[in-house]
Amino acid sequence: MAHEPDIEQFKKWSTEQQINWIVKHYLQDLYWVIRPIVKTHEDTDDVLQNVLLKAYKYLPNFRFESKLYSWLYRISVNEALNYIKKNAKMKAIDTQELLMQSLRSDPYYDGDEILLQLEQILQSLPEKQQEVFRLKYFSEMTYEQMSALLGTSVGALKANYHLAAKKIKEKIARI
Repeated sequence: MAHEPDIEQFKKWSTEQQINWIVKHYLQDLYWVIRPIVKTHEDTDDVLQNVLLKAYKYLPNFRFESKLYSWLYRISVNEALNYIKKNAKMKAIDTQELLMQSLRSDPYYDGDEILLQLEQILQSLPEKQQEVFRLKYFSEMTYEQMSALLGTSVGALKANYHLAAKKIKEKIARI
C-alpha cells in the first residue's frame, strides 16, 4: 500500500491533480481490493472506473477525518458489492452463482479447481469474515493495518478471521 499524501499540500491541489495522485499511488492497490470481489479483470476495470468517478465527485468534500486510502478502500468495496448485486438482479440469478460463472469464464483464471473451491467457500461466509480473511490471507495485512483501514478493533478482526478460518477448514474437510 502506498503512503498517504501530505494532507496540506493535497488540499491545495485541484481535483484533477488529486485524482492523478490517487491513480499514480493507489490504482493498483484498489484494483486488488476489487478483483477478489467481482472476479474478472473486465468487471474490475468497470468498478475501478466507478470508484474514480465517485472519488472525483466527492473529493472536494473529503475532510481527512480518516486516511485517504481508507476512504477509497470503502468506496471500492461498496462499488464492487453494488456491481455484483446489480448484475445478479439483471440476470435474475443468485449472486454467488453469478460470481462463480464470472470466475469460470475469466480468461485470466487458470482453471485451478482448488482455487475455485476456496472461492466458493469464501462466498458462503458472512461479508465481514470474507473481507477480513481476504485482507489477512491474500493481502497479508496485519491486524493493526486492517484496524486502521476498516475502523474495527483488532480483537474483533482476530475473532472474524478465526471464525472464517475455522469455517473454511470445516468445509474443506467435507470436500
